[in-house]
Amino acid sequence: MTWRPCPRADLDPLALPLDSRQGYLLSRLDGCLDLPSLAAMLNVDEGYTRRMVLELVRLGAVEPEEASKESASQAGPELPAQALPTEVPTPGENPAVEGAVAEDASPDPAADSPEDQASLYSATHRQLFEQQLHAQPVDSRMAMARLAQDPQLSAWCYDPTAEVIRALLENPRMGLLQARLVATHHRTSAGLEALCARPAFTSDAGVRRALLQNPLLPQAIYRRLWSPKRLQEQYLVAISREAPEQVRSMARDLLRMSFTQRQGEERAELILQTEGRCLATLVGLTIDGHTTSILCRRTYTSTLLIQNIARWSAAPPQLIAHLQRQDTVKRNPMLRQLLARHPNAS
Repeated sequence: MTWRPCPRADLDPLALPLDSRQGYLLSRLDGCLDLPSLAAMLNVDEGYTRRMVLELVRLGAVEPEEASKESASQAGPELPAQALPTEVPTPGENPAVEGAVAEDASPDPAADSPEDQASLYSATHRQLFEQQLHAQPVDSRMAMARLAQDPQLSAWCYDPTAEVIRALLENPRMGLLQARLVATHHRTSAGLEALCARPAFTSDAGVRRALLQNPLLPQAIYRRLWSPKRLQEQYLVAISREAPEQVRSMARDLLRMSFTQRQGEERAELILQTEGRCLATLVGLTIDGHTTSILCRRTYTSTLLIQNIARWSAAPPQLIAHLQRQDTVKRNPMLRQLLARHPNAS
């Protein structure tokens, strides 16, 4: 009979010293999934999964193997227990495996997003903070945050004061999961500044995505992190439906400023890759001769791209004339009329 681990009926997860890996695994146990299924879901080998489950048994969170087998409904080959070690590796002992569990232990790739990661723990960790930790004085909260382990470590990410977030960042156990929680839920400029001072965190795609969804993201942080990005990446933020309007407004302002400073190749690339959709954000800006020459060397077959350029009042005369010579325009009366009405048409 294959072992199908089952959590204890009288379990209180908040009362157990579980780290983020153990907490995620415990949330997946329902008595129906066997070890091979759990290993596939966690994207790790079966032996490592068994060791994690055995550690949960030792902590009192999971029924022992013998008790779980009594309720198993399917038969299958069982791995011999004596062939596997019974202890869980300590942090740092196998960073490759730990990193795989911490970053990829999700039922699907989309679970790597900050909102999915946060939803795994928000209910229990937010409750832990609000019911047990929030009432403490700020000095006490700072001291505890510096030394906390999970689940308290993740619970401190919900503290609304910048001083506690700074203390939390001094905790050597803080990782990307906690950084994503802070980026998602924290609402002070000072706290977010402290988080974004760590390149290891700001280089993580999940942290950056969480920052973009934070309505109180300071403009200084946004410009510092996204100014070096290509125009295409800045444009995607400006039109993102996930970002609040305050962030999209900052993205549009930065895009306009960056567009005037970039090389002609990158400007032309943005216009062509977006089929001219970006031009609605660039109203009032112009392009130089180098950008114009790049655009005039192309053959145009996209009706949408031609329409968007024709509606852009800053389109230079050379580009309008080039578009009027395209076969797609010659065959389309509506495009011919649209280009003929352009203020720069000859």
